[in-house]
Amino acid sequence: MDLFDTLMKRRSIRSFEDRPIPPEVVDRLLDAANNAPSGGNIQPLSIVVVEQADARKELAEMVGRQPWVRNAPLSMVFCLDFYRVKRWAAAFDVEFLGERALGSFLIAYADLMCAAQNVVALAESEGLGSVYIGTIQASISRAREFFSMPDYVLPLMVLSLGYPKSVPSTIPKLATDVVVHRERYSVPSDEEISEAYETKYGDISDDVDTYLERAYIEAVERDRQDGPGWVADAVERMKKLDVKSNAEFLFNLRYPQRLMVGMNSRLIDAMRKAGFDFGRLGEGSDDGDA
Repeated sequence: MDLFDTLMKRRSIRSFEDRPIPPEVVDRLLDAANNAPSGGNIQPLSIVVVEQADARKELAEMVGRQPWVRNAPLSMVFCLDFYRVKRWAAAFDVEFLGERALGSFLIAYADLMCAAQNVVALAESEGLGSVYIGTIQASISRAREFFSMPDYVLPLMVLSLGYPKSVPSTIPKLATDVVVHRERYSVPSDEEISEAYETKYGDISDDVDTYLERAYIEAVERDRQDGPGWVADAVERMKKLDVKSNAEFLFNLRYPQRLMVGMNSRLIDAMRKAGFDFGRLGEGSDDGDA
């Protein structure tokens, strides 16, 4: 299978076989992460490798009791790491203020995701599956304490990996021409936007099990791994919220927007406890390129 086919057939895997990943394969995955692109090649990244059962269980609790994190033989916690950079700069009496510079933060987060995606691509070629877990961001302080992270280190993404027990047959995506703009941004009409997303997600009036398998596989997979109740709960919430569209399903039920906004204060507090403070934006001069 060539690289294009590998990437096109990639799926988020949440059902893993109960067998470890050989150490030499884990080492190759980590080397691939370390060889990812990095802004200025500074590499403000650290990866915590989690393989022990007790740590996997604790990590699963941190990210919302997701059973595939507990059951995966390997998880990698990708951390934005300015601690190491600041120590290095200070050793040469140089000031590094990445924890106060939003631009530095954004570049470092891009580095982090480049490294993680390198792992995803190589894992596929090794016969492994993976799934991104972003809800670690709701437990930054808890994760920092459990994994003994110093100041200026933020756990921002988890990647759980293993040999797939089952692979979803498909995953809804927007058509490529919806997300690609040639030379200039092409503003679509309301009708074109609606059609694009309806084509992606399908008819919400479909059989509910079929719809959830397509649009909310996490609930279906939790039923399989943790016992029944998750799908029934999703269906009940759909009825309670009178969900009649894919947009309502996504932004009222799956990712409630007021809840997402309400997380801002927790995220900001956790980042400040780790030494990050973007409230000082605007200090100093923005003149020049230096």
